[in-house]
Amino acid sequence: MLISIWNDLLYKPLFNFLIWVYNNWTNQNLGWAVVNVTILLRIALLPFTLVSERNRVRNEVLIKDVKAVQKNVHMDSITKKQEIRKMLKLRRVQPWAKAVVLGIQAVVLILIYQVFLRGITGDKIAKFLYPSVELPGDINTIFFGFELGMNHSFFWSALVGMLLFFEIYRKYKKLKLKVRKKDLAYFFLFPFSVFLILWFLPMVKALFVLTSLLFSVIVHQFTKVVFTPKKMEDS
Repeated sequence: MLISIWNDLLYKPLFNFLIWVYNNWTNQNLGWAVVNVTILLRIALLPFTLVSERNRVRNEVLIKDVKAVQKNVHMDSITKKQEIRKMLKLRRVQPWAKAVVLGIQAVVLILIYQVFLRGITGDKIAKFLYPSVELPGDINTIFFGFELGMNHSFFWSALVGMLLFFEIYRKYKKLKLKVRKKDLAYFFLFPFSVFLILWFLPMVKALFVLTSLLFSVIVHQFTKVVFTPKKMEDS
């Protein structure tokens, strides 16, 4: 039953939409179809992304306030702890919005991976295609000279790793935190781990993740104007 639900409610609709985008929007290039579907997915999840961005700014304000209390020489340690507890309670941030965005993206990532596992040749496409979606014939899986189903794609995996590395660096620099060992380990190990995982998987995974990350970077630049620390302090 779970397999039927997965296939009928998740896999087939996404697969058919991907092929429809391939037929109609991308001059028959599956790489651009994946990019388009990823962007449309992120637009659909934009309300949750905006809530997550607002929470991020609130967290930054909270960290700034906690640091100010910790540096206050006129407070004893007990009073500092009480003040920090009050701030944590007052500015409690719910992580559900980010969890929704990441969870749905993870499901779509698995579904796109499944497309390549099941094969994208004529009879296998026809098996899952709705009658309303035109059979595309031979699928073009070459994207900028790279085969989407190819494993061990150093270039695309490295692009994702470097972007994550830059984003973490930017975050640390902005917060001006005292970097601890675990922060330093996260700074190097997380991008490298993601690089390794994507390197073992078909290149289409890296393309999906890279598109989603770039969308997040663009949204972040726009929300910097809307969700400023001053506005969050006043709210």
